[in-house]
Amino acid sequence: MLKGKKILIGITGSIAAYKVPFLIRLLKKEGAEVQVLLTPFAKEFVTPLTLSTLSENPVLWEFHKRDDGSWFSHVNLGLWADLFLVAPLSANTMGKMVTGIADNLLLTTILSSRCPVMFAPAMDLDMYHHPSTQSNIKKLQTYGYQLIEPVEGELASGLKGMGRLEEPEVIFDIIKDHFNKKKTLSGKKVLVTAGPTHEPIDPVRFIGNHSSGKMGIAIAEALADEGADVELVLGPTNEQTENPQIRTFKVSTAQQMFEKCTELFQTKDIAILSAAVADFTPSEIAVSKIKKEQGFHSINLKQTKDILASLGQVKTENQLLVGFALETDNEEINAIKKIKSKNLDLIVLNSLRDKGAGFGHSTNKVSILDNKGNKSEFPLKEKTEVAKDIVAEIVKVLNQKN
Repeated sequence: MLKGKKILIGITGSIAAYKVPFLIRLLKKEGAEVQVLLTPFAKEFVTPLTLSTLSENPVLWEFHKRDDGSWFSHVNLGLWADLFLVAPLSANTMGKMVTGIADNLLLTTILSSRCPVMFAPAMDLDMYHHPSTQSNIKKLQTYGYQLIEPVEGELASGLKGMGRLEEPEVIFDIIKDHFNKKKTLSGKKVLVTAGPTHEPIDPVRFIGNHSSGKMGIAIAEALADEGADVELVLGPTNEQTENPQIRTFKVSTAQQMFEKCTELFQTKDIAILSAAVADFTPSEIAVSKIKKEQGFHSINLKQTKDILASLGQVKTENQLLVGFALETDNEEINAIKKIKSKNLDLIVLNSLRDKGAGFGHSTNKVSILDNKGNKSEFPLKEKTEVAKDIVAEIVKVLNQKN
């Protein structure tokens, strides 16, 4: 059932670490590949020899071997894994995870990982119920990490209450359920656009915007996680994805994005156009850099082709088209107009008035409207979580069509 799945297990300094060898044994019996990472203090509770014997891999806790200088790449470890489980997770390491502190190999690997992350806290009941711990748990969940809640029972302190690490058999079942979850978009072919466009004035200068492409890339990755075959048309940005289910086409101008989207759309089941495409482009592009001495008082502009409207004109009944609206005034009225004028099934609306939303943030706050007048509103979340909400709404529309 878990044959070939690559699972990283991070163990922190907690007496509950004694349970992890039993979990490793269960995972190995099902064919999983297991790599164990320790915090330095975790070695006080469970020995590397035991863990390496059961996992059939050397246990890692340092960035390099001092004797021969061998380096253990946190980046490669993060890319290798299909799942990262941190169990048991102490209050101390949890606080570091929330704030991005990376002072050991385990924490640095978490920051480098692109796979789903599960965390299973274990601590005394008063530590668990402390406001800082509860706040940190909620914060990790906003990162998209899945909580495996502790259970009530006898604790190492002699007290009874919430804080015991969940039993290995239960954690094992949670991991199996994760990998056996039905992919809701398996077989679906999806087009996603992301990032800005750059409209050249001369060989050096351009008209652009502040879009980073983070939202569109997060959507592409969320679609791929649900089994979709994704093609991403990406404007000029430093952001990128390494997901093997996503094929990326890099473009620069609005015209290039229009041509690539027009080419790809006809074979797609779904198209989600989240890119911030320029509405206007210079009428003429200078062949050489415009010198300061030459000067210019104005730039003549012409409209770019409306990609969303063009796809809406050729969309078939079996295709689903999703647009984005970033507004500053009359947000909902303008979004509803776009749904009708561009023949959309859904539109994702966010406002530059909302703190933490729009360009330049890792978070976003959106509302999703459909062509039947329904509206779903969501609080401010990490863009990875917003992407999951958008994909869930798309799945809901697909199910209604079927």
